[in-house]
Amino acid sequence: MPTRAFLLAGLTWTLVSAGRAPAQTLPNVILIYADDLGYGDLSCYNPDAAYESPVLVRMAAEGIRFTDAHSPSTVCSPSRYGLFSGQQVHRTGRGSRAFEGPGGPSYLAPGELTLAQMLRSQGYHTGIFGKWHVGLTWLDKDGQRLGGGFDNSLLIDYEASTPLVDGPNARGFDESCVTPNCPTTDPLYVYIENGMVPVPASVRHDRSSLPNPGGKWRWDNDEGWMSPGYDFVGADLLFLERTLAFIREHRAQTPKVPFFVVLSTQIAHAPVLPAPEFRGKTEAGPRGDFVRQLDSIAGRVLAAVEELGIDEDTLILFNADNGPETVHTVWMRADHEHDAAGGLRGMKRDGWEGGHRVPFLVRWPGRIPPGQVTAQLTSTTDIFATLASVVGYGLADEDAVDSFDMLPVLLGMQPEAEPVRPHLLTQSFRGEFQLRQGRWKYLDHVGSGGNNYGNADLAPYALPELAPEAKGQLYDLEQDPGETKNLYFEEADRRKQMQAHLAELCAAGGRSAPRGRKPIGIENIPRLGK
Repeated sequence: MPTRAFLLAGLTWTLVSAGRAPAQTLPNVILIYADDLGYGDLSCYNPDAAYESPVLVRMAAEGIRFTDAHSPSTVCSPSRYGLFSGQQVHRTGRGSRAFEGPGGPSYLAPGELTLAQMLRSQGYHTGIFGKWHVGLTWLDKDGQRLGGGFDNSLLIDYEASTPLVDGPNARGFDESCVTPNCPTTDPLYVYIENGMVPVPASVRHDRSSLPNPGGKWRWDNDEGWMSPGYDFVGADLLFLERTLAFIREHRAQTPKVPFFVVLSTQIAHAPVLPAPEFRGKTEAGPRGDFVRQLDSIAGRVLAAVEELGIDEDTLILFNADNGPETVHTVWMRADHEHDAAGGLRGMKRDGWEGGHRVPFLVRWPGRIPPGQVTAQLTSTTDIFATLASVVGYGLADEDAVDSFDMLPVLLGMQPEAEPVRPHLLTQSFRGEFQLRQGRWKYLDHVGSGGNNYGNADLAPYALPELAPEAKGQLYDLEQDPGETKNLYFEEADRRKQMQAHLAELCAAGGRSAPRGRKPIGIENIPRLGK
């Protein structure tokens, strides 16, 4: 096979295109994927946070911290599609929504390359534990697909529906234990083990059976149908234990085979239900305790990797699916002077920065230089092409069409002044688009794109509209990071250029990533100190 030269930051690497590297040379990959965790929710991002997140502060110090990272959407299901497919949800031709009840089918269509399938093709053993929430196909007794809605949960014919045709095991994961929707918010409340449902939903959940921290933090716990014995408070600890068991069992049985595992947490989604051992651990109330629990979960993952002696050969990513929940943001500001959005405008569902700018940390002690902080623009969709680059997988142009390779940034070899991404797409709750180009951000809609700022809780955060006749919004984030001055008319030429560019990126058959992406490959990633 031919070789190619790779010029970066004054260094020339010769990349060998000789197919898959031997499996044992590839790193293990762990992704901790948090829920509704805002840009200001970790103390490594927010020096004024009302609590400390020491493990994730350590992870940032030992790797790289992105300050301009974004979720593909401002709600969970579309963002998860972006993670697993490397694409914006509008590429599916379906609306932007979060599934509930037996909602589906999966956003991940048959034949569409997924992140897990890509890694499995390179020799990885793959697993996912926690929240799935990209839609599933459930059938009734007549073989008809059921739609969302809580009452439809009782109509599921489990024998006909399982093994699930579009569950994790049908999309590239060898092992899985997941919930179909938000584990403690949206019924159907069942655990799905490798495409099967061991205990069907047959009893009605009564929210009064759960603790209500502070008299209000049980908010958004819906009373739908559940499996007998379903554990709400212990959900994330269950997912953690299953993740650790997957890692340990795999290492014991096949230590020369790399693994990829996703730990998809409930934290910090509503309701806020910290496990008993974390209650009162911070001075920032139940949600502060909840985030401390998430930090501890990350710590137990790091400790397991170190105990197994695979620290230097394990790539760990920490990311979140969108910004902080509305009432969580309001209550934390009022009760604890903690800004979960980190000073940004907006929150979950909104197209403003607070809705989709999220924490993103990456640690790989053997290869990623420590102590890096980068303002490189990136999206959760980029995890796909970045991991493909690590493992030497050549992405076809039709795969992961919104995914850029950020590996040069991770390795500290991409100059800050040379952005990998010339642009970035995000979508708000209603599916409306936002486009970034460097310092400029265009929102192809009026208002938030999600929340109603006429609502009593959010009214204090409503800003005056300085261009009330505008049909969209244009902000210079360098001069106006709070998105307060709409330059829709003042910068008309730039706005028109961005509108035209947005149309190109979003057109049927369109893409935002470059064509002809070539992986770097593990053989071209130097070990630190060597």
